[in-house]
Amino acid sequence: MLLHCAGPLQSWGHHSHFNQRDTAAFPTRSGILGLLAAALGRGREEPVDDLAQLGTTIRVDRPGVLLRDLHTVGGGLPAADTVTTAQGKKRSGDTTTLLSHRYYLADAAFTVTVTSASQTPLLLECAQALRAPRWPLYLGRRACPPTGPLFLGLADDALHHLVRLPIAAQAPRAGTAARTVEFLSDSPLDRLPLPDDAHGSDPAEAAHPSTSLNDQPVTYHPSRRTYRARPLYRRTITPPARQWAGLGTDYLQALDDYKRRHFDTHEAGRP
Repeated sequence: MLLHCAGPLQSWGHHSHFNQRDTAAFPTRSGILGLLAAALGRGREEPVDDLAQLGTTIRVDRPGVLLRDLHTVGGGLPAADTVTTAQGKKRSGDTTTLLSHRYYLADAAFTVTVTSASQTPLLLECAQALRAPRWPLYLGRRACPPTGPLFLGLADDALHHLVRLPIAAQAPRAGTAARTVEFLSDSPLDRLPLPDDAHGSDPAEAAHPSTSLNDQPVTYHPSRRTYRARPLYRRTITPPARQWAGLGTDYLQALDDYKRRHFDTHEAGRP
């Protein structure tokens, strides 16, 4: 399954804690799988074991710009309505107003594959849910709705299309150095099916994780939300110049042309 995560703002919490709400530099596994759970209409207390078995690979079309937003919470309210402390008491005096720093990615765009070798029925169910989601979809935080199209289609070899789909970014200027695109995955990227005119970083390095992230969801239950660590693989690709599709309608037109050539737009959208 192929997705395109783009919007004015995105925020994929990684180390968020109390009044410091950070964002990862790319969509987390917990964020992507949570988006699918919302489309399916699953409550936070429902199990996500089947979704947690899906694989994810991300192409960074535009990394975006890090934006910090300052929020104030609880100021100007009657004492009984102020923010409750960890001890269950109410704040008083100058402590009634809390400052919260929230970070976002502004103007970022990512193309994502969600794959499985054994759960095709689940992918078909997710694809149908993304066309008519049960609950509103957002890019990490409720204040971050996606711009369309979010769902791009289903493919028998999604990674083949991930490295060939138009890139939602301006092409490098003539005379400047070739621009690279980063791929991130929970699986090795040494066998990424590159086009003949694309150049990739050393596949031997992409066969080993560069680090680990604590973003594999175990449960989204509000009172006992739990994640575990998973490996993160990286690889850098230099795509051909023709793949840079620009922004706005230029990108949408290039995407539509690609889908018409390679995808069957009827029924499940399979190529």
